Amino acid sequence: EEKKSQNCEKKSLNCKFLSCNCNFITCNYEFISHNSTDNVRDFGDGENCEFETVFVLKDFQAPEYSFLYKNDNRILGPPAVMHCASKGEPLPFSSRPLYSMTMLNLSLCFTGFRKKDEVVTLVNLVHHMGGIIRKDFDSTKVTHLIARSTHGEKYRLAVCMGTPILTPEWIHKAWEHRDDINFHAGNEEFRTVFKVPPFQDCVLSFLGFSEEERSNMEERTQKHGGRFQAVGDERCTHLVVEENSIKELPFTPSKRLYVVKQEWFWGSIQMDARAGETMYSYEKPESPAMKKAVSLLSLKTPNSGRKRRRLRETLAQLTKETEISPFPPRKRPSAEHSLSMGSLLDISNTPDTCKSSGDFELRGPGSTPALPKQSARWQVSKELYQTESNYVDILATVLQLFKYPLDKEGQVGGPILAQEELKTIFGSIPDIYEVHMRIKADLEELVMNWSEERSVGDIILKYSGELVKAYPPFVNFFEMSKETIVRCERQKPRFHAFLKINQAKPECGRQTLAELLIRPVQRLPSVALLLNDIKKHTSDDNPDKVTLEKAIESLKEVMTHINEDKRKTEGQKQIFDVVYEVDGCPANLLSSHRSLVHRVETIALGDKPCDRGEHVTLFLFNDCLEIARKRHKVITTFRSPLGQTRPPAHLKHIALMPLSQIRRVLDIQDTEECQNAFALVVRPPTEQENLLFSFQLTAEDTLKSAWLKTLCRQVANTICRADAEDLIQSTDPDSVQVSTKDMDSTLSRASRAIKKTSKKVTRAFSFTKTPKRVLQRAFLANGTPDDKSPGLDGDHMGRTSSSSTLAAVHSPSMINLSSAFERKYHTFSRSTTHLF
Repeated sequence: EEKKSQNCEKKSLNCKFLSCNCNFITCNYEFISHNSTDNVRDFGDGENCEFETVFVLKDFQAPEYSFLYKNDNRILGPPAVMHCASKGEPLPFSSRPLYSMTMLNLSLCFTGFRKKDEVVTLVNLVHHMGGIIRKDFDSTKVTHLIARSTHGEKYRLAVCMGTPILTPEWIHKAWEHRDDINFHAGNEEFRTVFKVPPFQDCVLSFLGFSEEERSNMEERTQKHGGRFQAVGDERCTHLVVEENSIKELPFTPSKRLYVVKQEWFWGSIQMDARAGETMYSYEKPESPAMKKAVSLLSLKTPNSGRKRRRLRETLAQLTKETEISPFPPRKRPSAEHSLSMGSLLDISNTPDTCKSSGDFELRGPGSTPALPKQSARWQVSKELYQTESNYVDILATVLQLFKYPLDKEGQVGGPILAQEELKTIFGSIPDIYEVHMRIKADLEELVMNWSEERSVGDIILKYSGELVKAYPPFVNFFEMSKETIVRCERQKPRFHAFLKINQAKPECGRQTLAELLIRPVQRLPSVALLLNDIKKHTSDDNPDKVTLEKAIESLKEVMTHINEDKRKTEGQKQIFDVVYEVDGCPANLLSSHRSLVHRVETIALGDKPCDRGEHVTLFLFNDCLEIARKRHKVITTFRSPLGQTRPPAHLKHIALMPLSQIRRVLDIQDTEECQNAFALVVRPPTEQENLLFSFQLTAEDTLKSAWLKTLCRQVANTICRADAEDLIQSTDPDSVQVSTKDMDSTLSRASRAIKKTSKKVTRAFSFTKTPKRVLQRAFLANGTPDDKSPGLDGDHMGRTSSSSTLAAVHSPSMINLSSAFERKYHTFSRSTTHLF
């Protein structure tokens, strides 16, 4: 370099290049002199008062380095000089030898090291690359923690503060890049390879998991730096427990063994660091609150009236134990003159009477006041509010447990998902949530201040425009949302762990994110059904009748914006098959949103919804349950005008029941006298008491537990509840008076045949359905001169025999049969009835 004048107030630099081939392209340094030499002792034995000597060494392991270092000479490496030259910066003044700027501006702290020599070597390398070492962990100054172990306070602090935790290999690998002036050790792509795995130094065992789940967790343990052993192995440091299936540990754990819930495992993977065990410690669960066993309500009493009363109390208790009030709590002004919020949920109560305590109907001396019967219109409106409230809660769960945490800045370990993936998965869920929050508020005000003149339809019409904007963008791309979830879960371990943690929380009801996200797809059709039900219970002179029709049409308009390719053609074909197979099946079963979920063959065990012993087929749809019995006799085959023959219907329609009417599903325990039985506690809006529908599964390939879980999941989806399994209640058969004993005995079959015959006779003499010639023959036998039927006297009731013959009577007034044999639905009977 050409000698130049010195412009700065510093000592002139006399650079000595020792065995160094430095090739400066551009250099702004002003040197008094520079030389190349192989003998450092000529220059490094003392300080020159005229010059400041800087030694540039290529090899920091050479003897020359040791000589210069011991004599406190200023030592630089060629990359440090080249870096400063390229930046146009002065050479750094450092009392320590500086080879390169590879770790410039990095501040490191060490933890978990047991060998002092190893730490000294690493510290020297960091200093040679321009880094800083700090003894104590200060989150504001330390940029990286170098760890040999996942134990200790420094490690915990680094995890909490999101400080990168790296292995010592990071330093050694960075030193290998020391001659590259464009390389920096803080590069995230380079640094990520050397992260301390969350399960380093950990030996895990797993208890209570399925074989598939355990294999998956063992594989991930190895992938994240840990090892696994069998449960009970002394080498284990952690026992990961599936807390929902394990009620008690099979052994007493040692003090050094961490017993943690599975959330610790998945949380460690999500954070990419070992989570603290204290907050995830496994504790023996307490007895469930719902162990007010129904079996304690013994119904074995000779008094049948008392048994029926106790049965009603049992069913009421079953539906009351976990039913959550849809209304917010309000402060009671007086304990004596006001009703509790629990009484507001009573189907017999009315909001109007909740405001005053005057018009009570007394049932008898000493009895409690009974409130007037509430209208079915209010009951269905209350159900609309309840499902809307549950739906809003589920949307809030999706946002608070999944979207907001994934969208949060400064996530430990960096973002789990990219913004494009988040938009694809969640779409317009926030917009849907906002509009339904307002709908819920309006419905709450409507139900709390109810009168028959209040309009339900106006609320839906008010927000129809916002529904049109919010729903189609999400529903149309729902399949893409599910595919993105599956792909990201497969490719990104942290996202898989994130889902495992949050999907196991009670708010999700053990549902996956994809299952929760399908709720908006199902919501609008469910609202339309409820509005249609409200319309049925609305009088023609009520202005809300027309408004409800408009509201239903507005929802249909929203649904027309949803692409038709989202419809499941195969599911529609299955519904058509059900309609053809069931005689009298309602036409409104056919709906574009409805799909067949499951079908089971059963035998009725009670007197509802059909006689005991009847073979009943249950068709479970996503929002309703079709109940059909086996036809006693198939008359003929239907032939259409075009000549196409349709197979005869082998089933007879009994009822099409919305799943929202199912209050509880009873898993009846197996005993010697009761096998494979279950029951449904049902309350239609027009009923004041719970009804019990009990059945016995007949198909050997139908697993009762799987069927009940499927049924409860669909019920929970319909009423927008996440806790599907809470709908199932295990009970003993005596508590609900259910038995499967002698169902196939000769006596039982004979009894059913007698009942069947008597009903044929009853239908033959039904006033509304009896053929004219039967009536004429009966009247002529008693001397009736004309064809007109004489008035029937209700004070004189005839008795029907249990056989197919009927004792003749001579008074026309005696022809009226007991109303006990009258049925709501009559079928035309061609059986011959003899009159004497």
